[in-house]
Amino acid sequence: MAATDPTEAPPDLLSPPQRLAALAVHLFTASGAALGFLALIAATERDFAKMFFWLAVALLVDGVDGTLARKARVHTRAPKLSGDVLDLVVDYVTYVLVPAYALAVSGLMPHGFGVPAALLVCVTAALYFATTDMKTEDLFFRGFPGIWNVAAFYLFVLAPPPWIGLALVVALSALTFAPIVFVHPMRVKLLRPLTLAALLAWSVLAALAVWSDLRPDAFVIWGLVALALYFVSLGLFRGRNLS
Repeated sequence: MAATDPTEAPPDLLSPPQRLAALAVHLFTASGAALGFLALIAATERDFAKMFFWLAVALLVDGVDGTLARKARVHTRAPKLSGDVLDLVVDYVTYVLVPAYALAVSGLMPHGFGVPAALLVCVTAALYFATTDMKTEDLFFRGFPGIWNVAAFYLFVLAPPPWIGLALVVALSALTFAPIVFVHPMRVKLLRPLTLAALLAWSVLAALAVWSDLRPDAFVIWGLVALALYFVSLGLFRGRNLS
């Protein structure tokens, strides 16, 4: 349970605008589930570029809702709703469930292995999301953080041979529980200005890839690969000493 803010009025003394602001933030977070559903519809229609568009919008919501929640003081002004639980539910839909479905039906996996690969993604990510120490003290993720929306995006853009794609899914699933760390690009202080610039560049290149129906020019592909290597290297640079 979150500690009570001594400067905050008791819940029964809050003004209607304060209550509404807190509830509006929770509603904004929950809208990510609706965006995930739109992405799922697009995936069932095999319109994977549209699917990633909706997942990108959901990622944007996820990127700003925490700041809004702190400003609206949702922990004390809407205490019956857990923003942390809500965030995990929405993240599982948009980061895991929809991308797993896309991997199962897209043909990126070897024949007969699409559903098993998707089930592996769903189970390992569910276990990861239930982990109580998924972050280090300096806010790196312990193990592969279940960002299957990003992993699937790379598989769609790069379109490797199916057996290589399957090997990557298995490897990332195993890395979920490995003693390594991955950067949180918005929160880790190590090289933060450079990382934020890299994140902005990645967003532009990813948008170009979606705009091109996931068949981007070579400079976009190589740019995305280089930026992925940068983000992965930050975890290696930090070292294997988990705090």
